Amino acid sequence: MAILLRKETGVVVQGITGREGSFHTKAMLGYGTRILAGVTPGKGGQEVEGVPVYDSVVEARESHPEITASIIFVPARFAPDAVYEAIEAGVELIVVITEGIPVHDTMRFVRYARMNGVTIIGPNCPGVITPGESKLGIMPGHVFKKGNVGVISRSGTLTYEIAYAMTRAGIGQSTAIGIGGDPIPGTGFIELLRMFEEDPETHAVVLIGEIGGDMEERAARYIADSGYSKPVVAYVAGRTAPPGKRMGHAGAIISMGVGDAESKIRAFKEAGVQVAELPSQIPELLSKALKR
Repeated sequence: MAILLRKETGVVVQGITGREGSFHTKAMLGYGTRILAGVTPGKGGQEVEGVPVYDSVVEARESHPEITASIIFVPARFAPDAVYEAIEAGVELIVVITEGIPVHDTMRFVRYARMNGVTIIGPNCPGVITPGESKLGIMPGHVFKKGNVGVISRSGTLTYEIAYAMTRAGIGQSTAIGIGGDPIPGTGFIELLRMFEEDPETHAVVLIGEIGGDMEERAARYIADSGYSKPVVAYVAGRTAPPGKRMGHAGAIISMGVGDAESKIRAFKEAGVQVAELPSQIPELLSKALKR
């Protein structure tokens, strides 16, 4: 099993005719993702990599009712409307790759998605991959390996680095999710920890955090208070970041004494979570945790 994404998941690509959309459609198809349709308003009737293009998500789902997931490669100014369109069409999982969406727009569509029982990953994220089955995103599929460790990350690049280190050590992943680095993610650590706990084939979880906000601290409290049943290993990026600086991601801002690496690491350790000092240490900590 896995969470969110499986081999049989039917996918629509919104913005499929654009440069990024067409490029990553080819890569996702090559990985085995079941892409059934694409959407670009005004370009219905075309094809991209053999995938039929429709003018709307509603039209795409009328022709392919098995579509349950969407990935969005739409420019920031139009991306919120693309999200609303997918929600209204009955899509259950929406991965928003687009970066640069204003925070207030993200807040609105995230709230609307939750009201409708829709899961959003992103925005400004690398997506979701269930190794050996399906890839809904822009991550390099070859660094992942099918296995039983779930991965949740705020950093795209670190997701790839740590997954590759795990793969080289013979530790595979059940599902890996890059939740994005914006201040308001569609889905956070706690929601995904719950999903992984319910997945019988996920035996441990890796959390990849970074400075800014309090998402890691809240996840640590959840792990401690809920008596989380599976071992969790963490890494926090940004240990040497100076206070008040933005380090790459819009959400990676330290201010008013909140969000620095030390507070996150301390919270994880107090919750019984093993914390790696370097990404390369994750496989060793996982191996020890899985043997307990």
